[in-house]
Amino acid sequence: MQIRGLHRSIYRGARLASRLETKERSDVVERRDASARWQQARRDGLDAKAAAKAVGKPLSTLYRWQKQPAPKSTRPHNVRKPRRDPKLVLATERLRKQYPMWGKDTLAPLLWREGFDVSVSMVGRILKSLVERGLVEPVPQLRKGSRHAPRKHKRTYATRLPKGKKPDKPGQIVQLDTVHIGLVPGKTIRHFTAYCPVAKWTVAKAYNRATAAAAALFLDKLQADMPFTVEGIQVDGGSEFMAEFEEACRQRGIRLFVLPPRSPKLNGHVERAQRTHKDEFYYRLASVTTLAQINKLLRRWEDIHNTYRPHQALGQITPLAFLEKCA
Repeated sequence: MQIRGLHRSIYRGARLASRLETKERSDVVERRDASARWQQARRDGLDAKAAAKAVGKPLSTLYRWQKQPAPKSTRPHNVRKPRRDPKLVLATERLRKQYPMWGKDTLAPLLWREGFDVSVSMVGRILKSLVERGLVEPVPQLRKGSRHAPRKHKRTYATRLPKGKKPDKPGQIVQLDTVHIGLVPGKTIRHFTAYCPVAKWTVAKAYNRATAAAAALFLDKLQADMPFTVEGIQVDGGSEFMAEFEEACRQRGIRLFVLPPRSPKLNGHVERAQRTHKDEFYYRLASVTTLAQINKLLRRWEDIHNTYRPHQALGQITPLAFLEKCA
C-alpha cells in the first residue's frame, strides 16, 4: 500500500499547536508550516505536484510561499490625508478650551448652531488630533487634577519607623490598627485595637466608621486605659491615622511612627490581637447590634484579656501580673 499523506486532522492539529507556541502572525505561521510539510513530503518520495496535493495547497502557492514566507504589506504608499476645514478646527479648539470637560457629543450641536455641517465622529477625530498636538488637555488628566477630587492628606508629624527598631519596655511603641467586623447582614463596624508588644496589654473600642476623628477619640481611651506611659505609637498608612489623629499625637507629645509600604508583618502583634478579638469575643455577638452594647461588652472583654486570660508569650501569666513582676 502506498501512503501519499497523513489524515487531514493531523495537519490541522499541527497547525494549531504551532500557532499556540508562537506569537507570530497566523498567516506567517501558515505559510511556513505548509512549506515545511511540502518539503518533507517531497523528501519522503512524493513529487512536487503530489506533495502539494497531500498538503492541500496549490503548487504555485507553495512555490510563492517558499520564496516569500511573510506576506507583503497592503498599506498604500500614499495614504489619504484628512481634509478638515481650518475654521472648523479653530472653532472646535475654541469651544473645547472654553468648556474643557465637554466631549464630541456635547460640542457637535454647538458647532451646528454656528453653521458647520460636521458629524459627531468628525468632531471626535478633531479633538483627538488636538490632544495629540498638545493644544487641549484630555479629560482624564483634567479629572485627576480637579479641585473636586478627594484631597490626599500629607503627613505633618509622623515619621517613618526606623529599620530594626523594636520596643524594649512597656509603652515605648504601641501598635495601633483597625479591622472591619461584620456582625449581621447589613451591620458592620470598625474595631480599633491598640496593643503593647512588650506587656501584651490591649485596648479596644468599636466605631461606626474608621475616620481620623474616631482615631483621635480612641487615643484618649488608649492613654486612659493603659497602665503605663505611652511614648510612641506605630500605625500603617491608613487615612484614619492622619489629620486629627496626627495632630492629637503631636499635642500630647507622643511619637508617631508610620510603617513602610507593604509591610504588614511589622504590625504583626496587633494583627494577632485582632484575630484573638474576633475568635474569642465577636463570635458570640450575633444578637448584639447597637454600638453601645458592643462597647459595653468589649470593655468587659478588655479586663478579661488583660487581668485574667493567661498569655503563652508571657509564660502563661496575665499582662497585669507581668507588669507587677517588672515593677
